Parts: sequence; C-alpha cells; structure tokens
Amino acid sequence: MVWGRELYFDATKVEANAGIPSLVPCFYYDAKAHIADLFPDELDPDETKPRPTDADLPAGIVRLPIEINAEDMLTGGDPPRRLLEERRLDPRRPAKRGYRRTSDFRVSPTDPDASPMWDWGAIRLGYHDHYVVDGGKRRIILAALVTPADVMESQAMRDLLWRVCFRRKIWPHHVTGDAKYGTIENIVAVEDAGIRAYVPLTDFAHRTGFYGQDNFVFDPERDEYRCPQGHPLRRYSTKRTEGVVAYRAEAAICNACTVKTKCTKSNQGRKVQRSFYIDYLEKVRDYQATEAYKKAIRKRQVWVEPMFAEAKEWHGLRRLRLRGLRNANIQGLLIAAGQNLKRFLAATGWGRRNAPCGSLVALPAQPGRFSAAYA
Repeated sequence: MVWGRELYFDATKVEANAGIPSLVPCFYYDAKAHIADLFPDELDPDETKPRPTDADLPAGIVRLPIEINAEDMLTGGDPPRRLLEERRLDPRRPAKRGYRRTSDFRVSPTDPDASPMWDWGAIRLGYHDHYVVDGGKRRIILAALVTPADVMESQAMRDLLWRVCFRRKIWPHHVTGDAKYGTIENIVAVEDAGIRAYVPLTDFAHRTGFYGQDNFVFDPERDEYRCPQGHPLRRYSTKRTEGVVAYRAEAAICNACTVKTKCTKSNQGRKVQRSFYIDYLEKVRDYQATEAYKKAIRKRQVWVEPMFAEAKEWHGLRRLRLRGLRNANIQGLLIAAGQNLKRFLAATGWGRRNAPCGSLVALPAQPGRFSAAYA
C-alpha cells in the first residue's frame, strides 16, 4: 500500500484545550511550581483564602507592591521592586532587547506546552499537527507529529523525513511541500541526500518596486555584481551567521545614476546579498520549470490538505481533548492511525461505501418491506 517514491509534507493548526485568558507570566508559573516541590505539605490548596495583611507578616518581611505606581514611572523614580523580582526570577529573559514570542514570557498553567497562534482572525492556544503522506494511490500517512504552535512547519521536516526513510525502508525520489518548507536548511539537507526538493521559493527580491536581484549579473571571476547600468557592486562583507555575502555599489555612482529611483532609496549605494548555497537554490529554481514539479505541486493540494479536513470534520482534530505535548501526540497518532485503518479496509474490500444508500442495497431483499418507501 506504500509507494514511497513521493512524499508530501504539510501541517495544520489545532486548537488546544486551554484559553488565552489562562496565560500567566513564566516567572510566576516556575516559581509556583518550585515552591510546590519544596513545600508540598504546607501549601494551602484553597486559593480563594483571603490574602494576609502586612500585620500578619513576620518581623523584617516586606511585601512587594502589587500595583505599579504610575506617578513614580512618569517622574523617573526608582522602578518598583516587583519588576526587579520579575527580571531576577524569569530565567528565559534574553540578555539583549529584541523580538520575543509570547511563549517566551507567558505560559498557560492549564496546558503549559500550548502556545499562542493566529487562527482565522483570532489568537488561540494551540499546536501544529504535521503529516507526511505517501504519494501512492492509497494516501497512507507515514508519520504524524504534534508540536507547539510556535514550532514552524519547516523545523520538523528533516526529522520526519529521516524517520520515515528509516522506519519504512524507503528512499523517495522527491519530497513536496509549500513555501514554508523552502528554507535553505531543508533544501541543502534534502539535496545532499540525493532527494529532489520540490518546494516553492519565496521571492523576496520583487516584494518592492525596485530592481530585483535577477536584474544584476554576477561575475564569478571578479567576484562582483553588475547593475543594469553596468556599474560594479563589489564585495564588502561576509555575514556568516546569515549565510550570505554582501555586495555594494559606490555611493557616489548610485546617487548620480539616472535610474536610482528604480533601484534603491538609500544614499549609501545599492546592496545585493548572495547566499552561500546559491547553487542549491538555482537547482530548485530549475525544478520549477519542469512538468514533474508542477504536477507535484498540484497533487499536494488534493493529497495532504483533504486529510486534515477529514481529521477535523470527522475525527475531532479541530480541537484537542487532551492536554500536554505527550497527550496531544497520543491523540494525533490515534487519529492518523484511524485514517490509515479506513484506507486499509477500503483497499481490502471491507465496508459498503459504493453509494450513500449502500447499507440498504446490501440488505437481503424482503418482499414488500421497501415497497411503501419507493411507492
């Protein structure tokens, strides 16, 4: 029933059995769990008990303020001690400022493994359910994995691919996914394994009205680019953390160019970046011109996505009933196993699914039993 020549990857969002209002700061959740481990017999399970006043506290103990004094913040006074305690207790606080996901500093005690996700115009706690579907006629699910929603689809692709190849003893000719799977890490790993990566590449160069990178010609002998006007863009930086080499034109030439408004708005000269793995990307772009690639992309839409629709509409995958990553994987694997079992029964001739009235057709004919119904 497993063909193994083609593999299709996709993932869907699944709502967790927890709500956004249940989110609390991570330092509060970790500190509460730590105190519960230290004093399991001394904690009062009744959280509705009135909070003790300052007079009830032992001598020398000062209560931290609950509310932030807005006047102190506006007048430049000392920050409240509660904020200092937050910074000290939160182990996930990054050393430098930058983008932080909500799951980095907030967690749900109801389901700590669930993370916020954007789902049809609303923010919910949820997971990602990943499928690897065989390209054969039976559409067998070869692997299923449930991850928190902040784990992107591309991150699980390589692990799922190697697991399928090892467990099923297959080696596919190509793997297919949407544009989210078209990362450089995935493309390099798949191509190095001798498997074709049929994934779309996001065109970042033409998101604006300026010249794209394909308008610049690369000269490998001089290691420089040439702009549409013939001016050179020489190498000036190597960004190893990003895996690119940066090229830049001279600012004086760019500022005096007659087509600068079509090329760049910077006064420092036009910049172009070239990936370390440009050969892999060019190979994938060559695939996109073949009929096999176009057929695989069309096939993915009717091969994997209906599997998620079936699981959500008929098997309860729209919202998980269990909580925790381990239990979420149990439910996801059970649903995938049920879908495979249905295909196994259909392939072996079990079940009466020839028509909506198949169960009536299969019954033995009895004189006069259905005469009134068909009259």
